[in-house]
Amino acid sequence: MYSIIVVPPVDPEEGCAGHEPRPRFRLAPGERLAFGRSAGENGLELPHEGVSRRAGEITAQGTFWTLSNFSREQTYVVENPEGAGEHIKVAPGRLDAPVPFEFGRLVLPAAGDLLPVEVWAPRHDYLCPSSGLDGATTAPAFSLDRSKRYFAVLAALCEPRLRGEPHAPLPTVEQVVTRLRPGWPASSRTSVQWNIDYLAVKLRIKPGPDTAEPGPRLNGKKETLVSLALRFDLVREDDLAVLAGPGTPPAGRAAVR
Repeated sequence: MYSIIVVPPVDPEEGCAGHEPRPRFRLAPGERLAFGRSAGENGLELPHEGVSRRAGEITAQGTFWTLSNFSREQTYVVENPEGAGEHIKVAPGRLDAPVPFEFGRLVLPAAGDLLPVEVWAPRHDYLCPSSGLDGATTAPAFSLDRSKRYFAVLAALCEPRLRGEPHAPLPTVEQVVTRLRPGWPASSRTSVQWNIDYLAVKLRIKPGPDTAEPGPRLNGKKETLVSLALRFDLVREDDLAVLAGPGTPPAGRAAVR
């Protein structure tokens, strides 16, 4: 069974229109794919003067893949297109660096150009859940109710980066109010800020009001909330549906203001 699919970059001189789809290399677990300017008959040839003749190698490892960097000087970067800026760097000479991304973009610097090679790892293996275990159930790490106002506020804060802009500045409180107003006409700067403060306590970024120590003043509260939410997938792209009018909780919801 194939587990890794490698898609070469588009030839800049040809483009996409009117040409055959790019060839794809399908690798079964244990199979390797060399790439470079002279990768050989069964390798991925990248005919660019800025690419080493023997630049590296991709190896399929079941549900993930590894990358070997044969360059003596150049660091390679593997980006996660769905990870809001998440990436890993593979240093020159590093062998078999594991890449955990389901959709990865290997970026090769090449004499002023950046050549993207897409690598897909669509195979998923899951543990079969056991049944009949005795004892108390495990408490959830983060308890969020997607029907509440605070979740809509969190989704609005995360939206720019979930829309494919990993380095986008976070929306201001006023912009969040504007974004939520179609489904929450009574939203205001005060109510949105209250929900942000509530989220900071709920996600344990700052101490709650019932603790003895109030803790230091928290700067960058919105950035910390968004970073935590995206890192642990507390808000995903399909959750942005709560920002639409019909999907937003009714204004009379009493859980938060």
